[in-house]
Amino acid sequence: MPEQDKVFAKCAWRLIPFMCLLYLVNYIDRVNAGFAALTMNKDLGFSPADFGFGAGVFFVGYLIFQVPGNVVLGRLGARRWMSFILIVWGAISASTAFVHGTTSFYVLRFMLGLVEAGFFPGMLFYLTLWFPKTYRVRFAAAFVCGIPLSGIVGGPVSGLILGMDGIAGLYGWQWLFVLEGLPASLLGFVALKWLSDGPLHAAWLSAAEKNTIAARLATETESQTQDLWPALRDPRVVVLALAGFAQGCALYGTGLWLPQIVKAMGFSNLATGLVVSVIYTASMAIIVALGYSSDRRGERIWHIAFAWLLAATGFAAAALTGNDLVALLGLTFAVAGVQSAIAPYMTLPSSFFTGAGAAGGIALLNTIVSLGGFVGPTLIGILRGQSGDYASSLAMLAFGLTISALIVVMLGRGMTRVPALARPSTS
Repeated sequence: MPEQDKVFAKCAWRLIPFMCLLYLVNYIDRVNAGFAALTMNKDLGFSPADFGFGAGVFFVGYLIFQVPGNVVLGRLGARRWMSFILIVWGAISASTAFVHGTTSFYVLRFMLGLVEAGFFPGMLFYLTLWFPKTYRVRFAAAFVCGIPLSGIVGGPVSGLILGMDGIAGLYGWQWLFVLEGLPASLLGFVALKWLSDGPLHAAWLSAAEKNTIAARLATETESQTQDLWPALRDPRVVVLALAGFAQGCALYGTGLWLPQIVKAMGFSNLATGLVVSVIYTASMAIIVALGYSSDRRGERIWHIAFAWLLAATGFAAAALTGNDLVALLGLTFAVAGVQSAIAPYMTLPSSFFTGAGAAGGIALLNTIVSLGGFVGPTLIGILRGQSGDYASSLAMLAFGLTISALIVVMLGRGMTRVPALARPSTS
């Protein structure tokens, strides 16, 4: 392995597993309301529309603080900012155990979104401080594996926790929020010790290794825009952001409603958790494979389009079939497609911006994805209440992703291919 590859591999082994762990906890806190709803909705008298709005209002707070959150990260540094976010969001998530009606549920979901807003785009920007473009999507994909891991771990665990109903006078869904919220706060203190603000601040790197990273990144940033406002006005970023609306609808629509969709097929709470876990396990392999392929080929656009069309096909199959087994297979492809698109899609702005420009571009994309995160779960709740099933909701997601795939392919005609020079031979 070339010496330069060894340096970036060392950084990856230090940072990516911990970042993935943080995202696992983050995503569990973000979507565990979907598992809680299996019993919470009945206990609190929530209708499908009530729950859909409460699940979606998270993203109102989330989208408001996207760009400001990344600006704060640039000024405070990743170590202190991520530590603060983790500690506060864990406390808010655990507090959801004590909601007593729609208003308190909506307020806490909004606050949770506001606090979590800086985490995901901040972590993607953090990768740009350590890794050049030819490594970036594969490591972003490894980070994104926190999503399926949250389903693999969170599904069965959530099913078991729901079985704690009545212990210490609490409902099972209350234990769910408490036991899945507090780990984030604890990890906030670990992050303060484990994360470095950048290579120059990493005591675990030698001076030579720091120089290697700085020299490699410098060769890629000389011609890139570093300013925030030009990046936010760039037509490429604006069109990409608009295309990401359907991605947000699908990503968070399935994340929050998948447990209920599966349970509607006749599974118990525990079996629902296990089935959801299997779906997420299958998606993880596709996430890693697509991220590796994107880096090896130096290509982003067609990988994004392929992932969205794969998801659209899965949603359409699940919507049109009357067979539960076929529907589960379709949902597996849908979840895998939506999740595998995240890494190439969200890292694309860092291919033509750096510094504050890259941070702002990533945050703007995630802002629109977050808007989809509000609209998607809300519409699914409304359509579910009107039709009595999920077919129309899944068809809606399939249509939106197909349109977005066509948009991104047309945009790709005017975008520069990711440079292939110095592409690593292994890893």
